[in-house]
Amino acid sequence: MVTHRAETTAAALSERYRHVREQSLALIKELLAEDTVVQTMPDVSPTKWHLAHITWFFERFVLEPGLNDYSRFNDDYHYLFNSYYYTAGQMHARSKRGLLSRPTLSQVLDYRSYVDTAMQQLLHYNAVDKDIIKVIVLGLHHEQQHQELMLTDIKHVFSCNPMRPPVSTSLDSAPAVQVAPYSYSNGEAGIRPVGFAGDGFAFDNETPRHNTLLHDHRIGNRLVTNGEYREFIQAGGYQNPELWLSDGWATINERGWQRPLYWDEKLEREFTLGGERDIDDNAPVCHVSYYEADAFARWSDARLPTEFEWEAAAEQHAVRGNFLESNYWHPSASQGPQYFGDVWQWTSSSYAPYPGFKPLEGSLGEYNGKFMCSQMTVRGGSCVSARDHIRATYRSFFYPDARWQFLGIRLAKDGHGS
Repeated sequence: MVTHRAETTAAALSERYRHVREQSLALIKELLAEDTVVQTMPDVSPTKWHLAHITWFFERFVLEPGLNDYSRFNDDYHYLFNSYYYTAGQMHARSKRGLLSRPTLSQVLDYRSYVDTAMQQLLHYNAVDKDIIKVIVLGLHHEQQHQELMLTDIKHVFSCNPMRPPVSTSLDSAPAVQVAPYSYSNGEAGIRPVGFAGDGFAFDNETPRHNTLLHDHRIGNRLVTNGEYREFIQAGGYQNPELWLSDGWATINERGWQRPLYWDEKLEREFTLGGERDIDDNAPVCHVSYYEADAFARWSDARLPTEFEWEAAAEQHAVRGNFLESNYWHPSASQGPQYFGDVWQWTSSSYAPYPGFKPLEGSLGEYNGKFMCSQMTVRGGSCVSARDHIRATYRSFFYPDARWQFLGIRLAKDGHGS
């Protein structure tokens, strides 16, 4: 884990801590207490649990080791709001988080306030231990990850409600844009470095920077759109076993998938964080699994890019795009290359450690390393990612059947063109 020098002063870190923590509460300002308790599937956590867990992180890994005479808010919370840090203790089952009617949302907010007061007390001292500073910075990026999860999870919760309520009534409308035809440009080939190096924050799974071989390839000029994906559906894509990986074919038939998550049967409307809307044919398709992305690529006589082909291309562009701060909270059409924001882009790369990878020491080593099995790497961030949280080397990961996140498609092909 690397941190930027500007984040290592107590004053700067205190301000960043305040901003990130306030942002978490701003995202849920239109939710009612009842909304924050519901869990609709094991991958979804109640909003109330997210708010408590990201507070537990600071209490457990910053305040307890870093502030003399710190007293826990409630000992029971260390069991209830641990997520997967087994070296820190046992935890309540993930699939049963929706059964926690207590503590109440009000009590969770009191917990946040208690921890925030203690954190400001800690940051008031200019001589904060450098190791504690690193954990605070990690904790803030961890909270930004959970801000994204809060929105994707409550979207799934509200989609299961027959009333189909919006999560927010104050979202902006994205401008109408006619996208360019899909085309490909030659990607970088040869031996080149990938992974994080230099100043700034990075998760351990982005390191160490190392050389990799890129074969001749071409990469898509933009993301795949809703209109293009509808053509795949109408051409019988979900009925053609030749397009599907074996596990994908079994999954779509077992679960009855015939279209992206949140689309209606007529392929005309979709559920969004702003409620139901007409599908914008020029906007990037989202909420598709790896299996669906891979099948679409085969149907298009293409493939998904590797994560390193994606990274080599993305590094040529500034981190600009449709992020959380755009206040759309939904993918939008763009005439640009769309490497960042809008949707997480599936790659063909399994989520695996880089050569020489070493997880962080202690409990924080459980953050990424132990998940490097049976998952696929995604890149680029989404429309509900914070802009300052994303970079070209950022790696996230999901199981290939995941759909509730903002997951989309960019295409690639083998060989160079003239």
